[in-house]
Amino acid sequence: MAVQTVAGNATTAPVDLGPAAALSCRECGERFELGPLFACASCFGPLEVAYDLPTGSPEELRKRIEAGPDNIWRYAPLLPVPSDVAEKPNINPGFTKLVKADNLARELGVTGGLYVKDDSGNPTHSFKDRVVAIAVEAARAFGFTTLSCSSTGNLAGAVGAAAARAGLRSCVFIPHDLEQGKVVMAAVYGGELVGIEGNYDDVNRFCSELIGDPLGEGWGFVNVNLRPYYGEGSKTLAYEICEQLGWRLPDQIVIPIASGSQLTKIDKGLQELIKLGLVEDKPYKIFGAQAEGCSPVSAAFKAGHDVVRPQKPNTIAKSLAIGNPADGPYVLDIARRTGGAVEDVTDEQVVDAIKLLARTEGIFGETAGGVTLGVTKKLIEAGVIDPTLTTVVVNTGDGLKTLDAVSATSQATATIKPSLDAFRAAGLGTA
Repeated sequence: MAVQTVAGNATTAPVDLGPAAALSCRECGERFELGPLFACASCFGPLEVAYDLPTGSPEELRKRIEAGPDNIWRYAPLLPVPSDVAEKPNINPGFTKLVKADNLARELGVTGGLYVKDDSGNPTHSFKDRVVAIAVEAARAFGFTTLSCSSTGNLAGAVGAAAARAGLRSCVFIPHDLEQGKVVMAAVYGGELVGIEGNYDDVNRFCSELIGDPLGEGWGFVNVNLRPYYGEGSKTLAYEICEQLGWRLPDQIVIPIASGSQLTKIDKGLQELIKLGLVEDKPYKIFGAQAEGCSPVSAAFKAGHDVVRPQKPNTIAKSLAIGNPADGPYVLDIARRTGGAVEDVTDEQVVDAIKLLARTEGIFGETAGGVTLGVTKKLIEAGVIDPTLTTVVVNTGDGLKTLDAVSATSQATATIKPSLDAFRAAGLGTA
């Protein structure tokens, strides 16, 4: 594979990405110098970042992390970023709330402790800020001048915001029929926003063609040629969950599946914490969640297959509507290795779960969060998730981005004249 060049110069010169040592193929293990590569030159397998992780006392590393900033840069010693990353202009995402969801736990019959990792508190209100923040540092290191992506919505907004903050140009590509809230949020940052006629997989194919064209010279596509670095941002969810649990692994964690990268990188993060001695090694189970209208990984899991067959998406959970998920086979491996599962829910169940989370915990999650909680509820009722164990549910974004999903059933209780008599006549204000 030819190394992509930037401004005519090869990007294989040494770069400072902290503990990142090389890129390693997930299939054959071949290693490559750090650069804007995403596929192995020998077997075309996906590449990921390999590290020289810190050595020494786990207690000292814990103290170093805890003394860091209240964002993902507290974990800089474990990420492909320079040591001075916190001093650079960035949107500084992370360290979002881990909510102990006692009201929701009672509703679902969970006695072992139920938590919601609420990533709607990030700068652009989704977990995508984490992955983009890492990708920006790689883009800087490789001399890219334009930040780009293919997106189902949340990523487009995150790229627009991060590029604006970093002083980079942005040009992002989305399916033409995204929720209006996500379109506005991606456009407001001043970069170029291009709608592509088709679904996300069509958008992604277009971006892959653009990378190989002179028009794409100097462009860093966060989820294509910067994907190995971008994906590492999801590890910070694992780090934060364990730190917020008092440096403990959760027993069970439920994660939404789009490309599948978030789930695989959370597992990678948990494994790194174990290797470094930052948490006690013990079994944990990982569960993947999909919408029934786009459930290729769930279908493969239930059928006992190792190959994920693509599907044409048809669901309100558009942020998860990736019919050909790149990390699908690795999700299957992790679910089976940990004793977890991959399940799906209907659009109706998604809406019910969004409203359940809002009603019990005051958290308004987007449709992806409804998928995750809906699957959690379904698996508890089926006896697959153990209600006596510590369980973490990941909410990846803000419900204000997907208002259409619940607007029909979330309206004013009544409209009355401004008088107490009208209030009483409407039967309001009574228990």
